[in-house]
Amino acid sequence: MEAIIHTRDLLNTTLHQSTQLDSAINKTTANVTRINRTFLSLESRIKNMASKCAIFAICDHVDRALPPLSAVFNIYQLVDELGSLLSAAHSSSDLNLYLSLLTRFRQALTLLTNTCKLAILWVQDVKQFLDNTDINVFLADDDLYHSNVCKTLLLLEELQATEDHSLLDQGILSVAFQQLEHEFTNLLIQNTVPLQVPSSLFSSGDEEGDVADPSPEALPLYVVHSLKAIVACFACDSQLHRCMSIYIKVRTTIVQTSLQGLDLDYLGMSLSEFDSVQEIEGYIDEWGRHLEFVVKHLLELEYRLCDQVFGHNVQPDVWADCFSKIALQSGIQRFIKFGNTITKGKKEAIKLFKLLDVFAALNNLRQDFNRIFGGKPCSEIQTQTRNLIKKVVNGTYEIFWELSAQVELQRLTDPPADGAVPRLMTFVTEYSDELLDDDYKPVLEQVLKIHSSWYNADTFTKGLVSVEVHNMVKSLELNLETWAKRYQDTALSYIFMMNTSCYLSKHLKGTKLGDLMGESWLKRHEGRVEYYAALYLRGSWGKIPALLNNNDKMMALDEGVIAQDVVNKRIKGFNEAFDDLFRKQSDWVLCDKSLRWKTCQLIVEAIVPVYKSYMQKYLGLVEGGGTPNPNKYVKYSVESLENMLTSMFQPKLGKNGSNTKHTNMIGKIKNVVAGRFSPTTDMQRLLS
Repeated sequence: MEAIIHTRDLLNTTLHQSTQLDSAINKTTANVTRINRTFLSLESRIKNMASKCAIFAICDHVDRALPPLSAVFNIYQLVDELGSLLSAAHSSSDLNLYLSLLTRFRQALTLLTNTCKLAILWVQDVKQFLDNTDINVFLADDDLYHSNVCKTLLLLEELQATEDHSLLDQGILSVAFQQLEHEFTNLLIQNTVPLQVPSSLFSSGDEEGDVADPSPEALPLYVVHSLKAIVACFACDSQLHRCMSIYIKVRTTIVQTSLQGLDLDYLGMSLSEFDSVQEIEGYIDEWGRHLEFVVKHLLELEYRLCDQVFGHNVQPDVWADCFSKIALQSGIQRFIKFGNTITKGKKEAIKLFKLLDVFAALNNLRQDFNRIFGGKPCSEIQTQTRNLIKKVVNGTYEIFWELSAQVELQRLTDPPADGAVPRLMTFVTEYSDELLDDDYKPVLEQVLKIHSSWYNADTFTKGLVSVEVHNMVKSLELNLETWAKRYQDTALSYIFMMNTSCYLSKHLKGTKLGDLMGESWLKRHEGRVEYYAALYLRGSWGKIPALLNNNDKMMALDEGVIAQDVVNKRIKGFNEAFDDLFRKQSDWVLCDKSLRWKTCQLIVEAIVPVYKSYMQKYLGLVEGGGTPNPNKYVKYSVESLENMLTSMFQPKLGKNGSNTKHTNMIGKIKNVVAGRFSPTTDMQRLLS
């Protein structure tokens, strides 16, 4: 049904144009008839005048004017014939034939114009001779001759304007160009399919999927040739702007239609200097993939097509201007604007990685940008891109050089109340390891090197990133030692140092950061775990077994009674000391599972065997020997005591049921803690 409606509309348009053409042809036929009669009459009169003037000097002027006049007449007949053929033809039936007729008609018009100019000069010479010479005594019909010369000049000027008139509304050239515009539009629309968006753009970029064809053809070759031929016709008549406006409109629509396959609403998001980049970080990787698709595939396609259609017919700046308008109207500036949005957020550690992501995306497209946007018409895009890169480089530099100082500032804050691994520590170590990763370290070094070259500074040296990361970790170690001294309970400080040393030795082993710090550094922290575990056990639970010392001499006459009282007191004292110590340490945490199990086993080995032996030996004396009431003094069985000790130091569950132990770099960076690690904001909440 749509095809029938389209055909009906096309027939109505064609019928209307045919009616207009028929009217124009009728008018042209009448004009030709009149001009033919006038020419015959003029030719006869001029010949007659020439014969009468043969004896006068005017005959030479008339003789020189006759050949150009005759040429004008012959050329006009050709123009009329070609015009009739052109009016009867249609571009959609045979474009090559139509373009050939149009070219020949255009050439004939130009020849007619130039010949009329020559003929006018000679006839004006005749008129000037008549105006300046008194020949009344020889020619009785001089007024008639003067009138004929004037009429000839008017007719030649009218014929000279034929070319201009043909370009006016409903003129032959005007109608022809209208047909070509229609044909140009149809060729663009009917042979174009929007570029398919690859499925990889809807994923994180790691999954396999179809990818965009690196070099698709925007249009079939024969269509490109037809478009070039039409453009050539428009260019010859200084009408190029007409097909360029059509081309820009249609191709922009095609690009926009292709982009509709992507959800680009995020490009309109905004940030202030007080907003965290975390609010839009989920879109940054997506932005990089989308920008690559737009530049390397969509706009690359338009760049090549503009060159194919316009490149050989017009000056480079003209077709480059055509491409520039398509790029601008398709929304390339929205991508640049989103990059600027990332730079506007507040300075925070997480922002450093996002700026590096932006720089890497732009750097990967640097050659493509320089090539397709390198022309003068794309100067606006060039300027905006350079400004974005400058903001990214400066922002990266500022954040990087404040990282170590910000770690040091946290030395004044308090350590975790449960002795667990500080959030700042997990963040800094994983953040540092990520900086050393092959995905970021080369990019960061490149950015720092660029910044140094811009400002003629000596801040960049080889290995700078590694040096600064090393300094940041050493600053963190000083924080740990300072925090450990702030615990009022010495045993808790040992737990804290066990946690932190275990984390550094175990979680950094085999990582980029661990390799940077060195094997001896890791071994040192591994030994510190054992060292502080021994101090912890001796300084807290190591005192408990002494309360059940059964080697004391019982000095009394009635040894049995005295022994029962002593046993009860010892068990009661053990219970009180155990309960107090267990209650005090019940909220303490050992973050590493193996360290937690090993520490609990050491406590069990120190307490349970002594308790078991004592109870086996003296349980019969508790509460009066044979009929004891052990519940009054004996609160714990050996099994319950062991279960309690092995359940200690468990991490607390978070709101979502997961423990507070960190998971990985990306997870840590994406939480609120990462956002608080900011060179411009207070970081105390990192440790809360």
